Amino acid sequence: MTPTPTAPDRIVRKGDFPTIADALAFAATQATGVNIHSLRGELVEVLPYAVLAPPARDLAGRLLGLGLQPGDRVAIAAESDGDFLRVFFACQFAGLVPAPVPLPAPFGGKDTYIAHVRRMILSSQARAAFAPTALAGWFAEAAEGLDLLFSGSVADVPEDLIDILPDRDPEGLCYLQFSSGSTRFPMGVAVTQSALMANIVAIGEHGLGVCAADRTVTWLPLYHDMGLVGMLLTSLGFQCSIDLLPTGAFVRRPGLWLDLISKRGGSITYAPTFGYDLAARRAGAASLADLDLSTWRVAGLGGDMIRAEPLRAFAAAYESAGFDPAAYTASYGMAEATLALTLTPVGQGLRTDIVDVDDLERLGRAAAPTRPEARTREFALCGEVLKGHRLEVRNPEGGVLGDRRVGRIFASGPSLMKNYFGEPDETAKALSPDGWLDTGDLGYTLDGQIVITGRAKDLIIVNGRNVWPQDLEWTAEQEVAGLRAGDVAVFSVNDDAGEEKVVALVQCRTSDVDARAALAAEVSNLLRARHGLEVKVAPTPPHSLPQTSSGKLSRSKAKALYVSGAFKPAAAPLTV
Repeated sequence: MTPTPTAPDRIVRKGDFPTIADALAFAATQATGVNIHSLRGELVEVLPYAVLAPPARDLAGRLLGLGLQPGDRVAIAAESDGDFLRVFFACQFAGLVPAPVPLPAPFGGKDTYIAHVRRMILSSQARAAFAPTALAGWFAEAAEGLDLLFSGSVADVPEDLIDILPDRDPEGLCYLQFSSGSTRFPMGVAVTQSALMANIVAIGEHGLGVCAADRTVTWLPLYHDMGLVGMLLTSLGFQCSIDLLPTGAFVRRPGLWLDLISKRGGSITYAPTFGYDLAARRAGAASLADLDLSTWRVAGLGGDMIRAEPLRAFAAAYESAGFDPAAYTASYGMAEATLALTLTPVGQGLRTDIVDVDDLERLGRAAAPTRPEARTREFALCGEVLKGHRLEVRNPEGGVLGDRRVGRIFASGPSLMKNYFGEPDETAKALSPDGWLDTGDLGYTLDGQIVITGRAKDLIIVNGRNVWPQDLEWTAEQEVAGLRAGDVAVFSVNDDAGEEKVVALVQCRTSDVDARAALAAEVSNLLRARHGLEVKVAPTPPHSLPQTSSGKLSRSKAKALYVSGAFKPAAAPLTV
């Protein structure tokens, strides 16, 4: 089986299509395409765009033959395989609205997953649901009693079809992107064709400068905006070949990601910081000897708070394999903006700003440069706003703040969502009548770039101090032996007297009572020494801290579990 070529001599059309279906139709005139790999990293399906487009059109007619009407939503389990691609693009040709659904989490359990899928089907008001054969039974249970015209796999769709496909509407809905759920249950972000194509052009042409010599390699899930838009659809918009590795394959063997970049001459890939961290920790001399990462020009950073130290460790680990740290390309965005709002200039590498934590934690103060002997925090500069878009950092009264003044981040531009599907009240909270999106993030500007300090809802205010929970989490994970990234969740709750208390849930890999108590004491003492805070530390079982669909820690869900008493007897919950 031969993968599709990179085709550096081809003529690139730079994303200027009215719809993503038009982008696929044009890409089908070239030799590039999608290359799908197994959990072992083996190439299992090669889909040139020319081979993907015809069956997608055929399936579009068969979907309409089921009785589906243009505008209807279709839930799809977002497996990194050919069937997901065929259904997704069939929906585009048929005027249907795909709603990618996450795959089961490794430790979530069948019942939890079925309930989650059912809520997504209800939230999107889907009329059909698609799943791989292995998950078809679970989807059938999730859809039981609902008014669906179809639930099953692609192979189950009848051959009856509608020959004439509807005209494609550039202002119509392209897909629903369920938000990651880091602060609430995921809602369906309604992304129009025009918003998607505007973001693809902004990312590919104005941000990354994608060219014919580029090739994308990714392990990011296709139910997440960075995997779907940043990797798959932007590659399609610029007719680039893309190599898809299942997320589970990367988690088991991070070296498969780097091996694919080396073998295929990959030049563009994205990952959250934890992806680079995991790959650096698993680096070995034997694997390094066979790697050539010299073609890697965009090592994208996004999807979570960017941490400089793990990225420096990755660069050091793979320097001998040709990795250039100047490839680091930081970004900032969210599903509500289709994907990206800012990107650092390609080739700049990671730039950071070290600030005085004591000054930062005081209400209304600036992110001031550090002083000798001060406690410090290092933030990543996340880039300049993309062409055609705007960002403002505002104070509580709505005034625009200058450099180094921390405030709430607002965005506007052609890539913003239409709404939260079926959620007018939530939409009104996020989108103003004049088209500005309240991102819910806090940050400041510096030298024309945005710096993200954290989520507004996560901010802990104790005795007049602004405390970012990730600071405490990172301190514990970095300095306590045996703790890994994602092992600690910090949040605040109100006690019976109404006072705000800080709680740290710490995943503990032993059931020994004394060992758990010793771990709790060590974390508590460390946070007191480093941050001057009294923190109630509650050990929890392995794999117990909930994650969002993108693999980020969900503090809101962790807090809800704690308050409900889910972690007894390790800790008695406080009342909210």
